Amino acid sequence: MPSMHEKKLLNTFWKFLNFCFMSQGKAGDLAGFADDNDGAGLPLFTFVDENIFKKETFLAFISLLDNYESDTGEPEIVTPEEELENHKFLDSIIKTPTMKMAHRYLVRKHLSPEDTADFKKQLYHIWFELYARRGASKPDSSGFEHVFVGETRGGRTVIGFHNWIQLYLQEKLGHIDYKGYRVNASSPQPDENKHMLALQFSWKNGIKPKGSIFIGVSPEFEFALYTLCFLTSPNERVKVSFSVYEVEIVCHHYNQKHIGTTYPVLVKYLNA
Repeated sequence: MPSMHEKKLLNTFWKFLNFCFMSQGKAGDLAGFADDNDGAGLPLFTFVDENIFKKETFLAFISLLDNYESDTGEPEIVTPEEELENHKFLDSIIKTPTMKMAHRYLVRKHLSPEDTADFKKQLYHIWFELYARRGASKPDSSGFEHVFVGETRGGRTVIGFHNWIQLYLQEKLGHIDYKGYRVNASSPQPDENKHMLALQFSWKNGIKPKGSIFIGVSPEFEFALYTLCFLTSPNERVKVSFSVYEVEIVCHHYNQKHIGTTYPVLVKYLNA
């Protein structure tokens, strides 16, 4: 469990952006999930202030979203241009107060090198180096692709895909069919004031029967948070607190070297 200092660190860069979405109906049962089992007749997002996408970190992040083959088992080929985009993204977030704060903390914990260039190499290794997922004979995935872009398995199941920006942009293009939200005893009905969402959706002919994402946060926030959890804890679940949210960050390592997956799970909404 994070110390009080770690909680203060995380709360310091917990900020929200301007957005609005329609929660609509509850999602259907996981069993027998099909396209006609749709609790939401309208799109998820009704408004996002796209001026935020002009900021350097957002521009650099969005440029990476079309660099991957979604199907696991399809080998990834990173072109020189795509590698430059990866580096541009890391250069942009390392300069942010959020990532600088996370870096200082990791240096104090002797988990990251103090030199910024070496820290960037560490981040590249964790997030962007390719590896072979289950059943693949050649490198077909990376932590970044899985978590932020999303993948499909067997053409029918969506895996990963835990980022709201990708969700918004893909829905805007007509590639996402939002199926509804999911709630349990600890989670409130979502609205424009909530910043975590458990949901179902379809994408590229595949189904994501249950996903969980932060809504309205910056790329540097998620990148810093998930990197902190990956490096500070050998556990697969890390408890953290943000404002009125008690959250577990699920973080699976791949060969102890790369991020396999990571995403938030709401434990308790304190205003409920």
